[in-house]
Order: sequence, then C-alpha cells, then structure tokens
Amino acid sequence: MLDDRKLGVLGAVVVDYVQSREPVGSRALVERHHLDVSPATIRNDMAALEEEGYLAHTHTSSGRVPTDKGYRLFVDKLATVKPLSVAERRAIGAFLDGAVGVEDVMMRTARLLAHLTHQVAIVQFPSPTPAGLRHVELVRLSAARLLVIAIRSTGDVDQRVVECPMMTDDEVDELRDVLNGAAAGLTAALASTQLRTSLSGQPHHMQRRLSPVVDALCEMLGASTSERLAVGGVPNLARFGAEYNSIIEPLLEAIEEQVVLLRLLGEAAGDSGVVVRIGSEVPHEALREASVVASHYAAPDAAIPAGLGVVGPTRMDYPSTMAAVRAVASYVGRCLGAGGDDAR
Repeated sequence: MLDDRKLGVLGAVVVDYVQSREPVGSRALVERHHLDVSPATIRNDMAALEEEGYLAHTHTSSGRVPTDKGYRLFVDKLATVKPLSVAERRAIGAFLDGAVGVEDVMMRTARLLAHLTHQVAIVQFPSPTPAGLRHVELVRLSAARLLVIAIRSTGDVDQRVVECPMMTDDEVDELRDVLNGAAAGLTAALASTQLRTSLSGQPHHMQRRLSPVVDALCEMLGASTSERLAVGGVPNLARFGAEYNSIIEPLLEAIEEQVVLLRLLGEAAGDSGVVVRIGSEVPHEALREASVVASHYAAPDAAIPAGLGVVGPTRMDYPSTMAAVRAVASYVGRCLGAGGDDAR
C-alpha cells in the first residue's frame, strides 16, 4: 500500500506528463507543485513507484512516465471528477437543444464531446424497443415454394422465399392459421419461442411443412436493426503525438468497421456511471495503447441504454474527460426525452 506522499507524487507525475507530454523529473515536481521535501526524497519516491510498476523510466531522460497501472490508480484513487462550469453546462445545453431529430442530436453530441475532450468521440444511436409480430402471411409461389411474410407491430415487413414439401392451397391456409395462432401478437423473442414450441407439438406431417417456415420466421424475428454510431473528432488524431502512432491506424480501421467501437461501448450500457478502460484493459488487441472513457444515456422508447464516450491515448486528462462524458450523457438523455416529436 502506498503512503499519502507517494500517492501525491504519482498524481503530480500524471498531471505533469499529461500537460507537458515530457517525462517528469523530481526537481520539476518540487518546483511546480511546491512540495515541502527535497528533490532527493522525491527521487526515492519515484524509484519506489517505478519498482511497484506505477511509473516507468524512459531511456532518453532521467524523468518518469506513468504506466497503465499508474493511470489506473490515479483514476481510482486520486482523480476527482471536477464539475463543469456553469458556462460549459449552458453551452452544452444550448448546442444540443438546437438539434432537430435523433440524427442531428447524435451528430451534434459526437462533435461536442470531441470538442470538449480533444479526443475521438463515439456516440451510439438509441435502439428502439423490438417490434412484435402482428401477422404471418403465406403466398404459394409453386407447389413446393412459399413466400413467408412477417408483418411487425410497427408495420415493417420482412419476407423470405422458402423451399418446402409440396402443399395444396388448403394446406397452406392451415399452415398460416397454425403460425398466427401460435405467435401473432407476441414480442419477437416470445414469438420465436412459441413457434418452436408449437412445431414440436404438431403431427409429423405438419412438422415437415412447418419446419422450414418456422426457421425462416425465427431468422427474420431475430434480425435486429443494425446499430449505428456517430463519430466526431477524427482530426484530433493528429494531436496524439508520434509516440501514439501505433494506435492511429487501428483506430481509423475501427471507425470504418464500427463493430469494435460498439464493443468498446458495450460495457458502458450496463454500468451506472463512467467506465474507464486503460491500455491493456481495452478489449481490443490493436488498441492496447489507448484508453476508453464511456458512459450511457437513456432514451425514451429505447430497448436498452445506449453508450457514448471517447477513445484516445493513455496520456489523457482523465478528470476533465470523465466530467465531460458524464455531463454530455446526462444532457443527451434529457434532450431526447424533452424533444417530443422533433427529438424522436
């Protein structure tokens, strides 16, 4: 366990390194932070912190830099999430309140978060509540081919062409009645379950007819709307510095693919506060020199909370970034909730 002085030294090293981007020496710490001890004492403390794995010694100078472990202790024990100023809060509110529609809210949020943090911002679009199954329609295309149509409670229509055993029109009508009797009016998840249950309870000849149709319906019902992201601050990649060139290409690829970014936000949706993942904690091998600061916001009619956050170098102003992410998440939820038809 580190004593208070060593914790203070670690905090000072993190703050100075984030600001200067240069390894931090003991004499500079004493001068900048008016520490009431000698540089020799601070050197001993820094050596102890290095031995514990919180600091690392660079080869180009006598200064130290924080490690992932050091940043983690700083975030967990030392960083105070400073509240935004009244002016900053008013600016956030004014910027988001001017949005028209969800698309505009999301794009504005990404630009705003990137501006506040000087990092790459990612904002997940809200996912609507999954639609239920209103009706199943079957259209016989030939003796052994059916067009299976699933009409959702929202009015959306999905359809599949299915190869099946030869059937007459009367047999197709019977099949339609069985399907609607089992699943019409249920949510997508329940409808899929009931269709499988109904299939297992049918006579063998009916199972042969129902099986390919039920498979097609369950596939349609299980297909979710593709998740979308708004991304802001890509030009901020130029601010990262040469020592973080290794994360620029994988981050650009992640922005292009978006699947990785959605995974990075996934944890935040189930958490009650701000989630910080630092370096080796980031669940994507190519971004192990980056940090992710994320939270979630709740939108009306959303099935689950959606995430938002920033990705940047581990050399990040964590207190300010955490405050910005938390404040923007709060305002986004409020903006969508108060926006009426315009926000939705």
